[in-house]
Parts: sequence; C-alpha cells; structure tokens
Amino acid sequence: MMKTSITRRSFLKGSLAATGLTIAVSATPLGYRLLNASEQKASISILNPNVWFEITPDNRVAITLGAPEMGQGTHTALAMIIADELEADWEQIEVHQGGARKEYANPLWPLKRQVAVASATVRGFYDILRKAGASGRAMLVQAAAMEWGVPEKECQAFNSAVKHTKSNRSLTYGQLCLKAAKLQVPPEPPLKKESEFRYMGKKIPRVDIPAKVSGKAIFGFDVMLPDMLIAAFARPPAYGAKPISFDKTAAEAVKGVRKVIPAPMGIAVCAESLDAAWKGRDALNVKWSPGTWPELNTEFLEKSLREGLNKTGAQGAKRGDVNKALAEAAKKVEATYYVPCVAHATMEPMNCTAHVQQDRCDVWVPTQDQTVSQKIASKITGLPPEKVHIHTTYIGGGFGRRARVDFVPEAVIASKAVGKPVKVIWTREEDIQHDHFRAPMAHRIEAGFDNQSHVTGWSHKVSALSIVNSITGKPPKDGFDLYVLWGLVDVPISPHGNKIAYDLPNFYVELALSDMVLPVFPWRSIQNAPHAFVIESFMDELAHAAGKDPLEFRLQNLKNNRRAKRVLETVAEKAGWGKALPKGQGRGIAQHQCMASYAAHVAEVSVNEKDGKVEVHRIVVAIDCGPAVAPFNITTQIEGAVTMALSTVFKEEIKFANGGVTSANFDDYDLIRLSEVPDIEVHIVKSNDKIGGVGEPGLPPVAPAVANAVFNATGARLRRMPLTPERVLAAIKKA
Repeated sequence: MMKTSITRRSFLKGSLAATGLTIAVSATPLGYRLLNASEQKASISILNPNVWFEITPDNRVAITLGAPEMGQGTHTALAMIIADELEADWEQIEVHQGGARKEYANPLWPLKRQVAVASATVRGFYDILRKAGASGRAMLVQAAAMEWGVPEKECQAFNSAVKHTKSNRSLTYGQLCLKAAKLQVPPEPPLKKESEFRYMGKKIPRVDIPAKVSGKAIFGFDVMLPDMLIAAFARPPAYGAKPISFDKTAAEAVKGVRKVIPAPMGIAVCAESLDAAWKGRDALNVKWSPGTWPELNTEFLEKSLREGLNKTGAQGAKRGDVNKALAEAAKKVEATYYVPCVAHATMEPMNCTAHVQQDRCDVWVPTQDQTVSQKIASKITGLPPEKVHIHTTYIGGGFGRRARVDFVPEAVIASKAVGKPVKVIWTREEDIQHDHFRAPMAHRIEAGFDNQSHVTGWSHKVSALSIVNSITGKPPKDGFDLYVLWGLVDVPISPHGNKIAYDLPNFYVELALSDMVLPVFPWRSIQNAPHAFVIESFMDELAHAAGKDPLEFRLQNLKNNRRAKRVLETVAEKAGWGKALPKGQGRGIAQHQCMASYAAHVAEVSVNEKDGKVEVHRIVVAIDCGPAVAPFNITTQIEGAVTMALSTVFKEEIKFANGGVTSANFDDYDLIRLSEVPDIEVHIVKSNDKIGGVGEPGLPPVAPAVANAVFNATGARLRRMPLTPERVLAAIKKA
C-alpha cells in the first residue's frame, strides 16, 4: 500500500509512540551506518536518517523513501530489497514518500544531493538497503531467541515471524519488535543468498498501481488547497527577449484576476481559476524585444554546429597516438552525423504549488530534484532550508526534465507576492516551447583498421551546445562539458560503462562548444542516445568497409569487454541473427553501455523504396544490469525506453524560427503512435556483476540498430536523425 508524503516530525512522533523497532540508515563521512532509532530517544533531535523502516506492534512494516516515484517502479524495487532481507510479509508493507532532506541523498552523488537521475536510485541504495533489512531480521531473531532462552541458530525468520525450529513455536514481528528495539544493531549482518530471495528477482505487484487505477494518486496537477490561486505566465517568444511594455490594468480588470506579478522568467497572472488566469494573460498584450539570437532557426542551428566541426576544440580524451595509427591504417573511413534537439514531452506538463508563509514555505511539486527545489525556495523566501517543506507528488513522467526545476521558483515567487497558496500550471505549448531540450550535436569520426580488421585508431570530433553553460550560465572550465560527452568518455558519476566499449589502442576526442546558449539539459540517458547512434552506426560502416559481418566485427573488437560481448551474443542468438529475411527487409545490431549497465539490440525492419517509409517489425533487447531486483520493472522500463527512442528515430525534432521555438503541440511535434510500436522482446542476462541502472540503458542502442537495419535492407546509410521518409528516400537514391 502506497502512502503519500510524510514529514520527519510526524514520522518520528509515530515511531516513538509505537515504541517499535525502527531502523535508520545514517550518513557519515566514511559511508553509511545503521542505527536503532528506538535507542536514540534522548538525542532523537540529532538523528539524521537516510532511509527508515519501522516495525510496530500491529505487525506493520512502514518504509519511507526519499526517491520520487515517476512511473519507473522505484518505490516497489526499493521496498522489495528491504522486505526481502528483512524477511517481511509483503502484504504488511506500507511505502511512504519522504520529504526533502540531505540524509536522503543518493550515495552515488558526491555532493549529498537528493535527486533521481542517471538510473541511479536502485543501484545507489541496493547495498545499504540489503544491509538495513538484514540487520532488522537479525535483531528480531535475537529477540526471539532471548524470549525462548534458546540459541539463535535454532531460530529462523520467515514472513514477518520468527520460528523456533525444534519446538515449532513462533512469534510475529509485531510481538517481537519492542524487545528487538532494545538491542544493538549488528554492524555486519549476514545477507541472504540469492537462492533465499523471496521477492528480489520475482514479479511483485507495484505498490503505486492501486492508487493510480483508483484515481487516489496525487500528481502535481491534483494538488488543491483552501483559498488557492492559479497562476499563468506570459513567457518570451524568443530566447533572451524582455518585455518592452504590457497592460497590467487591462489584465487585472479581467474577472477573477487577483494580481499581475513581473518576474525574471516572465509575467505572472494570478487568478481564481485557470480560465481567468489565461484570459488575464491574453489581456496583458505584452510587447517583447527581439531577443539574443534573432537569426536562430532550425537550419541556422544545424549549419552552425556542422561548421563547428572545423573549429579547434578542447581535448575530451586521449589514448595513444591516433594520428600515427590513422596514417598506418590498412583502411580508413570518415563520416559526419547530426542529431537535433528533441523535447522531453512528459505526459504531465510542468506544474508546482507553493504556499509561502511568514515562518514556513510548503511546496507541492512533481520533481526529480528535491535538494535544488528546497534550495531555490529557501533563497526566494529567505527562510532556512529546514523551514522549506518539499512535498513530492507522484510524477507523470520525468526523463530528466523534472531535474531542471525552473517551474518551482515561479510558484514560490507568485505565492510570496500574493500571500496565498498558488499553483502554476504550464500548457502543453509552454511545456514544449520552454523545455530544456536534449542538446543537438554534430559528429565527425575518422577511424582506421589493420589487415585483421582490428580498429587501430579512432578520432572523434563533437560540435555541440554546452549543457553546463545552460545550467550554470558559465562556460565549462577548459571547454570540457561532462554532460555533452557523457556516453563517449568516462564521467565521475558512473565510472563503469560510459565510454566507447571497443578495444581502441589509439583514441582521441575533441569537443567544440558553440557560443550560442540555448536551454539544453540532460534527456533520458543524458547524451548517451546521440553518442550511441553515431558510434554504433559508424561501427557498421567500418564493418562494411572491412567486408565483415557487423556482429563478427564488433565481437572481434570487444575482446576486453566481457559484458558487452555477452549482451551482443545473447541478443544475436535470441533474434536469430544471420537468418535469411524476405527482400526489402533487414536486420541491424547495436550495443551501448551506460549507467553501469550493458545493452544490445537487434532491429528488424522493412523499407518501402518507393516512398521511403520504414516499418519496424521487431526489437530484441538483451540487458546485463547485474542483479535483477525487479525483473518486471526492468522489462517495462526497457519497453518504454525502446518506444521513446523510436519516437525520436522517426519523428521528433524541435523546430526554431525568429529566435525561438515554433514547435508547440503534438500537431507539429509528432510522437510515435501505439500502432507504430513493434514487438519488443526483453532478455535479462543472468549476471552477478555490480548492479547497474535500467531506466535509460534500453534507449541508446535503438537508433543505430534501426539505421543499420535500413542499411542492411537497402544499402542506404543514414547519418541524420530523425529518419523521415524524405531522408530515407534520398539516401536510397544516393546509394
């Protein structure tokens, strides 16, 4: 059963009143340690819990999690980890959404940031939650042994009870929790063997689904407060545009409008209803300045980035002597690729509700970043962070967009100005036009191989808009933009699996950043998807130039990457790689590693060479994410990632004109339809390697697998997304 937001104060009061067993995970400079909160009554005010679970005399197991639930099944997976090691009855589990606290910070983030990005939640908390659950189980077994006066080895926990194996006596966790609460937490509790898991690795019903199907789930749009106003913003139509004039009197004369508030991001109209807010916004009749980049349009942006490939950039990575390797290569291949801006296009547009009072601020928001949301509200209100209460609602799609919390200050500023609760609601048009897009990129690669088809040198030039500059307002130091290069070179957050997987003895990456500053931001898989499209399409080009089968060529250049080889071999077997297909059809293969997981895809397509239309019939996926905590979640996440990727492969591209965005809604920003989604097969590779993420790794290999399949069917090489019928037809004619 899923419960909504719970404050630390009310949780602690309930815990102490119940005087049950409460296990806390506390952050220390040396990592994490387990605490028995029941022992901390005298100093409970200084206890800083990260993740709590509580067992009370009524046999209830309450789990409070800081990570948000945005459809990815995080609350279920994290609860499964605790419940399994605790040996709790799943029917007695309750899951609560925790507020914003530094103690909820993900261990993978070095700056103690409570943020759900980079597929890091389950992999970040996996080890510590296992340990926390196992500690509770050990304490309950010890309490039962003391009660019966028998050795602990004769007692066994099962399904929220402890049984004495010799006498067949048993006590429930509820009966034991008060006694267990007086015991010390074992620092190194014995963990279960995989064969003993009851929940992990099994299909468990998700805890968030009942509330969602019954309509009881509270998303950001659903928040309603007494005397609440609705705010709509007039926003600049071009980047950098400022209001020259607006008619405040006319707007405030609209029935239901309470106040017009100029703000850094636009002009807010606060009203009694959304309709009144919209009408008041229209009545403003704002005149805007031309903006920073009046010449910006779709063609200008692409031309600028392609020209950037001829400019000197910053070194992103270097290994060996790539110039010497290319000069001595038996054969060289060069190609240029382009990937455009795409929107996050979440199901639920951006929204936030804030109530600023003299001594506190409450913010109800579907956010991926509680830490920054709290800091922003604290700065605007002048209140200390502990006086700012972030109530994280269910999230109707994140994909990275809700880690950029530009919608939070809007609600806080408006509420502070009117002295009442204010809900800011974005329209779909606002959501698309004022998104922070996936950064567009141009790539040029030159690579060579020897007579045995081993790639000996790889020189990779990237021209892109800076994500760091978009976020911070300052160019990255030395021109190295970690976000832009994520998926091509190593990054600190995830040292495993964020670089080219292949054996490249000589490797060079150069990054030329544009001086154009547009709102770009991490999009599902950060920039791994654009990089994978380029790298894996180019690997196919190399294989073709070498006269090798694409699978054989990849495996030959992956001798030092066991996990990448394994997923390629698995997906090839499951997809029937090498089997004949009818004329006009083709298969393509691709692999990529990101978020510490490894994935490989095979796409089967047919191409109409008369009109250039491509139909994808089947996508087969193999993923190695280490221990598979929640296989059903993994499968659904991969299916969603594949579908989202296909939408960008064939349809999505943000259009610009007159210094701003012209794409506005789904009539001119097209998305994939359900009828266009192919059969998707997901195969989870059995793995005991370090746990990885699953929300994003299923996305990057899709585009190159499809593009390579089109080449296999037609001989046409596609180097620019999306793969529209016009582009496919032009490539076929050129081939």
